[in-house]
Amino acid sequence: MTDTPFDIQTILPDMDGGVFLEKISRAVQDTALGVVVHGDKGKKGKVTIELTFERIGESMQVQCRHKLVYSRPTRRGKASEEDTTETPFYVDNRGRLSIVPHEQMDFLKDETREDA
Repeated sequence: MTDTPFDIQTILPDMDGGVFLEKISRAVQDTALGVVVHGDKGKKGKVTIELTFERIGESMQVQCRHKLVYSRPTRRGKASEEDTTETPFYVDNRGRLSIVPHEQMDFLKDETREDA
């Protein structure tokens, strides 16, 4: 375990190549609009994000299944959608996730390397 809190904003843009974040934004927008336009009779909308992690072999990687489910009120009922995609992530020894190995990220950040 780590004492540093995980920042979900670091991996959301990487999920499904950035498409998952766009889907979340659209679901929230459509749901909120549906509630405002059709929610006069107590109709509610709901957006649910589910993340499921599974280790890939014996590696320091996980397969992250991200599922988005939302329903929004309509004039005569509700409309709903469910979408599931997956993204592999590397996990470092503190539990931080990234789409590239952390050693590679350190290499890319190291601009002051000395020649041997």
